[in-house]
Amino acid sequence: MVVTGASAGIGRASARAFADRGDTVALLARGTRGLGAAAEELVARGVEVRTYPVDVADPDALDAVATRVEEDLGPIDVWVNVAFTSVFARFVDVEPAEYERVTTVNYLGFVNGTRSALKRMLPRDRGTVVHVGSTLAYRGIPLQSAYCGSKHAIQGFHESLRTELMHEGSAVRVTMVQMPAVNTPQFSWVLSRLPHQAQPVPPIYQPEVAARAVVHAADHPERREYWVGTSTMLTLVANAVAPGLLDRYLARTGFDSQQTDAARPPDQPANLWEPADGPDGRDFGAHGRFDDRAIATSPQAWASRHHGLVGAGAGVLAAATLLARRAGRR
Repeated sequence: MVVTGASAGIGRASARAFADRGDTVALLARGTRGLGAAAEELVARGVEVRTYPVDVADPDALDAVATRVEEDLGPIDVWVNVAFTSVFARFVDVEPAEYERVTTVNYLGFVNGTRSALKRMLPRDRGTVVHVGSTLAYRGIPLQSAYCGSKHAIQGFHESLRTELMHEGSAVRVTMVQMPAVNTPQFSWVLSRLPHQAQPVPPIYQPEVAARAVVHAADHPERREYWVGTSTMLTLVANAVAPGLLDRYLARTGFDSQQTDAARPPDQPANLWEPADGPDGRDFGAHGRFDDRAIATSPQAWASRHHGLVGAGAGVLAAATLLARRAGRR
């Protein structure tokens, strides 16, 4: 299992979830401090693990790492694209170089990772690529134009690639997991020009909820995508039905809902150009600062993973209701 962005957040939680069931894991990220700590967690779980410091924005370096992974650990079965960065600011307050950097890491980083994975998977005619997406792959919100744009791009890339693989009859699979707001360290290290501390738009889910969905998607990649969280489901449905109404709602609430009442710390690191968890940084872990507000379970995510069971249960309930009504009429 190859996981990019494995030093923190969803990537780190996903790596732990793979390790918990005995998988061999390759951890990729820029931050060496976070990578080392993540590796220690996996070693404690009794699995084989290797770390590979790399910037996913560099396609040659990333492909060289893919070669090393296969030399060290064997053929890559699953490649999970997670790594990202962002800027919290109004579009007019983001410099062109910053916008380009976010796009290169988030969008082309997924493209680069997928290319390296397919280069090895297609000749074997097996393997899976999992894209960690977002509700924001469909619905843009204020203060995150660079991130939203990159996630929209990933969605289009995913759909195009998936149809090509289907056309060719390939056994290689690609799937995407659309995430809700997650309690990750990004809100403590993403470059921010907001006056107050950035926060996820509630409701907030713990990264382990996201990790369970990633592992399931890796095991069941036939689905084009999975939705995680009731908020994701409601947002995507509302955006499909009444996007203009959602525009007005977000224009009114989107600025305040993404900031706490506390002022942004003046010494907050920014991982746009350099990792915040590098040799001189600290290990941020998988969780952010919102543990007291984050949700550890998602019935919707469970239902999304078990459509057949949910459908069968609904059918049984409908049949029982119909029989009860008929019996009552008699």
